Amino acid sequence: MSAPNPSSGAGSLDHPLRRVFGFSSFRPNQEEIVRALMGGRDVFAVMPTGGGKSLCYQLPAVLMPGAALVVSPLISLMKDQVDGARANGIRAAFLNSSLDFAEQSAVLRSLQSEELDLLYVAPERFALDHFRELLASCQISMAVIDEAHCISEWGHDFRPDYLALSSIPEVLPGIPVAAFTATATERVQHDIARKLRLRDPFVLRASFDRPNLTYEVRFKEAGEGQLVSILKEFTGRSGIVYRTSRKSVNDTAKMLQKRGFRALPYHAGLGDQERRDNQEAFIRDEVDVIVATVAFGMGIDKSNVRFVIHADLPKSIESYYQETGRAGRDGEAARCILLFSQADIPKVRFFIDAMTDEPERQRALDSLSKVISFASSTACRRRMLLDYFGETYPRDNCASCDVCLGLHELTDCTREAQMLLSVIVRTDSRFGAAHLIDILVGSKNQKIKDFGHDRLKVYGIGKEHDKKFWRRLIDDLISRKAVGRSEGLYPMLYLLEGGAKILRGEERVELVRITEKKSAATRKSAGLDALPPDAKQLFEQLRMLRKRLADEQGVPPYVVFSDKTLVELSLLKPTTRDEMLAVSGIGEVKLERYAEPFLRVIGEFVGG
Repeated sequence: MSAPNPSSGAGSLDHPLRRVFGFSSFRPNQEEIVRALMGGRDVFAVMPTGGGKSLCYQLPAVLMPGAALVVSPLISLMKDQVDGARANGIRAAFLNSSLDFAEQSAVLRSLQSEELDLLYVAPERFALDHFRELLASCQISMAVIDEAHCISEWGHDFRPDYLALSSIPEVLPGIPVAAFTATATERVQHDIARKLRLRDPFVLRASFDRPNLTYEVRFKEAGEGQLVSILKEFTGRSGIVYRTSRKSVNDTAKMLQKRGFRALPYHAGLGDQERRDNQEAFIRDEVDVIVATVAFGMGIDKSNVRFVIHADLPKSIESYYQETGRAGRDGEAARCILLFSQADIPKVRFFIDAMTDEPERQRALDSLSKVISFASSTACRRRMLLDYFGETYPRDNCASCDVCLGLHELTDCTREAQMLLSVIVRTDSRFGAAHLIDILVGSKNQKIKDFGHDRLKVYGIGKEHDKKFWRRLIDDLISRKAVGRSEGLYPMLYLLEGGAKILRGEERVELVRITEKKSAATRKSAGLDALPPDAKQLFEQLRMLRKRLADEQGVPPYVVFSDKTLVELSLLKPTTRDEMLAVSGIGEVKLERYAEPFLRVIGEFVGG
């Protein structure tokens, strides 16, 4: 095993960047990391999902002698990463339990024969003594730790198997070690560096801002209609719908299938084969929507996810950021929509209250509180997200969240709030939201009559508004601590001091209303949505060609070309190989492999 040459970081990297990846320039922070690794220096990098992390170690892996060892917990992702690397002409392989003995032996022979640039392994593999002995006898250029937060007990996904990675400096002395993660607070960062024993690392905390993502929070409505309506906005696009429970995943997937959507479920309760098949169908664009618990996502490298919908409340800001980060990894515009209701909070509290470890329970409660604050606020969503990670957003208006796009209107609802509070008082705080709303709208159901509530003075005083309005007002009053909700299976509403002030006219209540028509008109267009009609038509033809070629090669479509590359091809309409090579994402290997069929389709489109 040999150490890298510190001087190898010098010189221009533009030619290999273009030749291998087809990019004319680096994204922010990439070149600094590449040069640090090629100079033999350890690296700690916090880079958001979609920030181009893999290029930071794949490019030096191609240029440096030996193989780069990449440790990743995501067995399901390794094959996709290797497929993507090989599509760019990189000699890559993975070693995990999905391979049989003969296949594993072939990979190890390639490593020993110096026929690999990249080798992906799981942390459990590195923990094996005989594997570490074998590594010590091979030429290894660097060690890369992906999802490095997994080594920290303060990280959101701690995994004990990662602790063995602290021995890397002894097993592989003299090579740089790079730790990458998409989310890490300062506390987690220091813990990672200490446990991996990084030596004077080059530290980079990239901006957590994902400018191509639009963040929206909508009031969650009962029934199927809201989700169906949202998904119709994304017809033919790939996206993820997150639910908290396996039952809700199954129910939602079945409902969407009945409504004609190409959707499949994903959760840990499915059989291994069914889970793999469903994930594969989504990756290969054979279905548009995957409905999933948070078990889905970490193993997905799909670049053309155009939307992520949280149909239930996320458990933390870190989880929300990670899950929304699976959208728009190709840099094209994508939307993240959170459906929020105060009624979701007790469901999350139920699981938190069951925790026996008190410090863990308090951390979970604190995380929940921050999510509720994020969802309830009328401040810029982007600013709040970045503030959580210790980053200050430099502009007053991000122009890409529901708040900054002006999708909220404040309506004075003080009179209606007093009506609702009066109903709570006149029914002695003994009833839940549904019954109170029935009184307000003048429902004639039997329960109202049985309690004599149709004879109350407040019966029917709110019939000018529908039940949806009253449900939102109740949620708002709970969030501002004007109304409390009892624990138990049938929670009852009761007045708090804030509610008494509203009743006395000492405080006003303004309700946020989402203006859906304005939403559609104001939301910025980018990427696919901004294509002129002829380019959209060509894009669809190129997308069909990409799918056919990907199926023939047994790889996901985005491994052939990303949506971003297809958008450029559709706009520029190259007719020669040189013109095609100028398109972002097309390097020499991909040009050789795909130029002929793509140029033929473009030529027929232009000539037709």
